[in-house]
Amino acid sequence: MKMEETVERKQKTEPVIWVKDLYKIYRVGEERVRALNGVSFTINRGDFCSIVGTSGSGKSTLLNMLAGLEKPTKGEIVIAGEHMEQKSENQLVAFRREHIGFIFQSFNLMGTMNAIENVALPLTFQGIDKKSRNRKAEEMLDLVGLTSHKKHKPNQMSGGQQQRVGVARALVVEPEIIFADEPTGNLDSNTSVEVMNLMKKVVREKNQTLVMVTHDNYLAGFADIILRIRDGKIIEIEDHRGEEIPDEIIRQA
Repeated sequence: MKMEETVERKQKTEPVIWVKDLYKIYRVGEERVRALNGVSFTINRGDFCSIVGTSGSGKSTLLNMLAGLEKPTKGEIVIAGEHMEQKSENQLVAFRREHIGFIFQSFNLMGTMNAIENVALPLTFQGIDKKSRNRKAEEMLDLVGLTSHKKHKPNQMSGGQQQRVGVARALVVEPEIIFADEPTGNLDSNTSVEVMNLMKKVVREKNQTLVMVTHDNYLAGFADIILRIRDGKIIEIEDHRGEEIPDEIIRQA
């Protein structure tokens, strides 16, 4: 085996998220509520992982922990080789800016900005000049199939098109990891499938890691790995890594 092939294989299979014995305990009056109750797992670079569970299962708390938006009561979270639970708030902000992209249920686009400006926005926080960030934003919009909508504002686009802008905005900073919180929650079923196919296709092409929270078992099934969570515990892990993307999915995206 060639050296380059060995390195490439290692990059594709090395854990980019490592969670060990994670707990989150809230006090509600005199009671202690375990939102997370001893969660452990790993996710490799290039994986698409869905965390699926009903409301109150702990899935959103887990996503917030992984993204450094909440501190665990106990346990370890290692993202891209760095311990999230040991970082200060300023360090977490800097880490998210450099390593993480977000896709939101409510799109969170700026209504006064067109698609290029919305996608380019995260790059302004990295100090990138306007010409460079707009060029990069246009490349991302081409990637998600919005070449003819670059100058459109959110109110001139459908929900599915707005979420494609959201995907492009998450990708533009070239993050190692993308976190998606119910990303199709405001879309109809057909558009939801389109967006899921798109996300699966682009993260695989770029060998990025996507972690999605959803309550929908069907949408969760688009992922390589499915973590099923209930009452703060992972009750099942399904591993579909190595299965090929059907041609119709690639064409639809």
